[in-house]
Amino acid sequence: MSRFLKTLVAVTLIASPAFAEKLDLGRTATPAEIKAWDIDVRPDGMGLPEGSGSVTMGEEIFVEKCASCHGDFGEAVGRWPVLAGGHGTLASEDPVKTIGSYWPYLSTVWDYVHRAMPFGNAQSLTDDEVYAIVAYILYVNDTVDDEDFVLSKANFLTVEQENADGFFMDDRDKTEYPVFRVSACMENCKQTVEITSHARVVDVTPDEVKAEPAKNDEMPAPVVEATEATLDADLVKKGAKVFKKCKACHKVGDKAKNGVGPILNGVYNASAGHNDAFKYSSSLRKASDAGLVWDDETLRAFLKKPKSVIAKTKMSFAGLKKDKDLDAIVEYLKSVSQ
Repeated sequence: MSRFLKTLVAVTLIASPAFAEKLDLGRTATPAEIKAWDIDVRPDGMGLPEGSGSVTMGEEIFVEKCASCHGDFGEAVGRWPVLAGGHGTLASEDPVKTIGSYWPYLSTVWDYVHRAMPFGNAQSLTDDEVYAIVAYILYVNDTVDDEDFVLSKANFLTVEQENADGFFMDDRDKTEYPVFRVSACMENCKQTVEITSHARVVDVTPDEVKAEPAKNDEMPAPVVEATEATLDADLVKKGAKVFKKCKACHKVGDKAKNGVGPILNGVYNASAGHNDAFKYSSSLRKASDAGLVWDDETLRAFLKKPKSVIAKTKMSFAGLKKDKDLDAIVEYLKSVSQ
């Protein structure tokens, strides 16, 4: 027998518990050793430890230990995974799969953070820290609206993920395989042949119609062109640079999509919460219902100090301090609203 085969047989024998016991190799794992590995959490809550953590506590830990990869609000840095946003995109051509839009079970979030995070220092978080980080992730995904929310083992199962019903068991063995595994009929497949429909001509190209010249007593209707508000081009250019501070959460342009924050196309002179495709916080929705409109005055006030306009806004940006930056960003938002 070759050395390779001898080695293969030896490895096979050792890998078998019966042979290992017979050859006095290894030992049975102790309860403590099993417990150290048995740390998974199931969707029904089995495996969850006692503990709790608030959104506020989670934000502090997240910024310190997670934001370098995932961004302050889960928007991601570089090519690291995006954790927040993507609501309503799963049926689109370019779905954004985040914890809020795609993950069906909260237990998966808790288990993954507990087991594998932070990167390079896995399983260094306490149970309370894991609860707090998960609470903050729920908050930036708008799954919970209250920044005073506290996640614990007691209320864990009451939190339902947006895509909780989006997954199902693979049933192809019952629904698809029987259809394709039958023998195909190759001759005499129908007893009679009948015509069920007829082809028809569909002429969708319109005939060219030449306009008749206007009669002497008929004057052509005047053409009224829409006019746009005059913008300060230099100020718009400066505003584009200031907007770089906002790009982590907000996008503009023809291909813009909602992310952590809503796209800002058309935001100027629009009602707060005007983007129907974005899931706004309850505080902003209340402000919208109260008639808040984003004009020069309200935009400047909000961008200078967000919480002075909407006390419980989820936008954690501290605000722009310089008047010249506020002038520029408002002019830029006007430009993307025309």
